[in-house]
Amino acid sequence: MKVFLAATSLRPAYGGPAYSVSRLAAALGHAGLDVGLWSNDGSATDTSLLDNAAPVRRLGGTAAEALRTFGAVDVLHDNGIWMRHNHRLAVLAAELRVPRLVSTRGMLEPWAINHKKLKKRIAWRLYQRGDLVSAQCLHATGEPEFQTIEQLHLGVRAIVVPNGIDIPLQKRADRGLANSEPAANVLRTVLFLGRIYPVKGLPMLIEAWSRVRPAGWRLKIAGPDESNHRAVVERAVSVAGLDDQVIFLGPLAEEAKRAALLEAELFVLPTHSESFGVVVAEALAHSLPVLTTTAAPWSMLVDHGCGWWVEPTVDGITEGLRQATAMSTAELAGMGEKGREVALQKFRWAEVARQFTSAYQLLLGSRNGVMEPRFVEHLFRNGEAGG
Repeated sequence: MKVFLAATSLRPAYGGPAYSVSRLAAALGHAGLDVGLWSNDGSATDTSLLDNAAPVRRLGGTAAEALRTFGAVDVLHDNGIWMRHNHRLAVLAAELRVPRLVSTRGMLEPWAINHKKLKKRIAWRLYQRGDLVSAQCLHATGEPEFQTIEQLHLGVRAIVVPNGIDIPLQKRADRGLANSEPAANVLRTVLFLGRIYPVKGLPMLIEAWSRVRPAGWRLKIAGPDESNHRAVVERAVSVAGLDDQVIFLGPLAEEAKRAALLEAELFVLPTHSESFGVVVAEALAHSLPVLTTTAAPWSMLVDHGCGWWVEPTVDGITEGLRQATAMSTAELAGMGEKGREVALQKFRWAEVARQFTSAYQLLLGSRNGVMEPRFVEHLFRNGEAGG
């Protein structure tokens, strides 16, 4: 089966979608599919998120040029909506009569809809609703996102497949950190890892931290700045008098990221909106208990006893922090071990690739899908060379 996998960007700074699409491409390739990977910004050709040994064809040029290079396509899998290239891919799929699966990547959630609301309202009427209706399948990474899609009454089948993660071989217990209390002069660490961007809710976290001011703890904030939001968070830290408790690490390369996850005792994601939250799964895989909000689809933290799932408010985060930082190292480590078991069971990339392969096969076998893969050369015979 030949799958054309498309993304906006595959650069690490683009965040979770760049990571998840790159890793999905590799997992599908290892599962035996013929995968062509393309991104609108050209980063598919050189992304560091894709191992050079992965059996994936990296495609450059415009969308139409990449499709022509790849050849016959059985399924077009696009990741994201609203952008010009997403609309162009919808047009190309219709021209080619190739079934299209769209991963909405949280871009239909209320917070995302309200961001640049007027532009999105216009785009919805002009093309976006029609592009979703013309897809053969919509993909959500969690149940809340699935419900959001269903409430739009688009008449298109939707599926739920979680993002996968790379399961680390090392965990905190392997470093002898899990069951011994830190020395009196060693601060314990709460870690935030992700884009420093308004949707992540960092000002709420700073306000909550200022209320709790947990003795013997520090907060580390790691990740790239976006839209100059770091300055907003830094001002909140200074106003609250927390400069000696809050540390900004900046973007972390993979090895530094792993070290930060292994050093911390608690992971926090105070988000306003998250379709999945791959960093939560990564934290669990590193045996870290997690505190996040009900704006992320992580009720399993409570179900499996590996974290806190609180309201996306200062009050909710405050109470979660108060409970978590009152626990001993051994108690948090026990929760972290439960979280690692969840990650091992649910989020291996091989299992995610298996679920997507089943979805692709369903599209190809469905009467509602389009069964006839076509070569793209006819687009160029008709003069359609845009991207």
